[in-house]
Amino acid sequence: MCGITGWIDREIDLSGARIILEQMTATLTNRGPDAEGYWYSSRAALGHRRLSVVDPEGGAQPMIRQQGDCTYVIVYNGELYNTPELRRELEVRGHRFRGHSDTEVLLASYIEWGGQCVEHFNGIFAFGIWSESAQSLFMARDRMGVKPLFFARRGSAFIFGSELKALLAHPLVKPEVNEEGLAEIFGLGPARTPGQGVFKDVQELRPGYRLLYNDQGVHISRYWNLVSEPHRDDLHTTVHRVRELLEDSISRQLVADVPVCTLLSGGLDSSALSTFASLAYKKNRMGSLHTYSIDYVDNDRYFKASAFQPNADAPWVKVMSDFLGSQHHYFTVDTPMLVEALKTALLARDLPGMADVDSSLYLFCREIKKGATVALSGECADEVFGGYPWFHQEDALNANTFPWSQATRERADLLSPELRRAVPLEEYVAARYRETIEEVPRLPGEDPLEARRREMFYLNIVWFMQTLLDRKDRMSMATGLEVRVPFCDHRLVEYVWNVPWSIKSFNDREKGLLRLALAGVLPEEVLERRKSPYPKTHNPAYLSAVKTLLQDILDDPSSPLLELIDISTVRSMLQGEGDHFARPWFGQLMTGPQLFAYLYQLNHWLNEYHVSIKVD
Repeated sequence: MCGITGWIDREIDLSGARIILEQMTATLTNRGPDAEGYWYSSRAALGHRRLSVVDPEGGAQPMIRQQGDCTYVIVYNGELYNTPELRRELEVRGHRFRGHSDTEVLLASYIEWGGQCVEHFNGIFAFGIWSESAQSLFMARDRMGVKPLFFARRGSAFIFGSELKALLAHPLVKPEVNEEGLAEIFGLGPARTPGQGVFKDVQELRPGYRLLYNDQGVHISRYWNLVSEPHRDDLHTTVHRVRELLEDSISRQLVADVPVCTLLSGGLDSSALSTFASLAYKKNRMGSLHTYSIDYVDNDRYFKASAFQPNADAPWVKVMSDFLGSQHHYFTVDTPMLVEALKTALLARDLPGMADVDSSLYLFCREIKKGATVALSGECADEVFGGYPWFHQEDALNANTFPWSQATRERADLLSPELRRAVPLEEYVAARYRETIEEVPRLPGEDPLEARRREMFYLNIVWFMQTLLDRKDRMSMATGLEVRVPFCDHRLVEYVWNVPWSIKSFNDREKGLLRLALAGVLPEEVLERRKSPYPKTHNPAYLSAVKTLLQDILDDPSSPLLELIDISTVRSMLQGEGDHFARPWFGQLMTGPQLFAYLYQLNHWLNEYHVSIKVD
């Protein structure tokens, strides 16, 4: 994995733009701690930071290839999991390779197939390829959106990067936020509208999209989408196919020239990928698999079961690590560490995020990095197979809004009266919801309830899954750790998309289909364990700490947050008046303590990024 950035300009000679490009590239050092590289021509300047995972000697970037009179230069962040097959096909077509990196295969694929190359890829990627002869830039992002890619146009300049901070390091991109950006932060955050970069006139290339920038301007097109069609396979065939696809995905994603591990919570998803990974290790005589889990100081004292978090992970981690015979590493986070890392997590994401859910993941990834460079994670199984409570609760299914974020009115109450009038949160959120529903791939003649469930799956894949992938990428890459997500294999997602709900929820269980596919693979008690999300702290010391942080902000008249919020409403929340945000206001984990931390992060963001608010 890596960090990429670039600047294309048709009016300025960029061969002398070294200082600016180096500043942009330097912001991505954590993503690529192993090496840096630059390439310049009169119209293009490309920068790269490298995390060496495959072919350390032959995969340096920017990578340059000559084809006849044409010069192609690539900067690339990602991994191709079908590199061997692509390489063989390209060799038959006359291409020759100097190393064994997927970067070289990707670039040769573009030279061979042009913009259609992305349709040949199985992997996670965000890349830019400059054609010197055509004076054009081609960019693309993987189907699921595992790897990020932001861009902005400023006059004759086209600027792009893996993270927002790379764009903001360019003098033409100002940290300005208008009404739309504020609506994203207060109404949808920590989610973002697909393609929205929050800062004014900054965009993110959407998953499954490609972009061509040339003399005619910017041309964006979709190369992949889910296709709705009748599911023809019976139950037995469906179960077999799911297991086959999952096992193949995990096997492909174990390939690396550096140490690989898995994240293990003892839940269905992480246990499945750890088991298949362990079997592959034993089959190939690769030694014992290393597994990692996270917990919090005193959670054994303070954990309280709820509908959103029915049980703690620790006992289940022990069951699975014993079952696997893995070399397991327990990591325990204390409250002061968690609170201190809130700022670091913000800087990694460039936006207010999931508060301690982010900061704990950052600390976890930092610990894992001490022993591994690549980790496999069970992210996205819930979106693909229907694991969240809102897939099963009738009120959530019929809420006519984003089911993981049903407190828009309460969010609006946090705004100052002036801002509430200028930024109508409820209208904004409703519009974003309707836009997404309108683009759902329909199946003609489908039963209305089944059609509604299809909408629910689409909402989760396009929105909630993106939030979690965004979190996973930023927190892991901030520590130089590459995290792979086998449940995001597009072949698996495409297949399960059309499986009817009666099979997905077999035996009236969340992820019933996945449980069937894993029968005989996992211990029975793990196979039947109720879904429990990524763990959070239940220590009252955390609530006390974030209350103090927010109280200090309210007491400081220079705090930029004060101009945006209704101070009396927030004060009453801090004093425990009323039942504010006792239930999650986002996802399954973010209640009152996470709201206080989110507002704290928001204030720090306004300060640290020197954000200018432009509201008409």
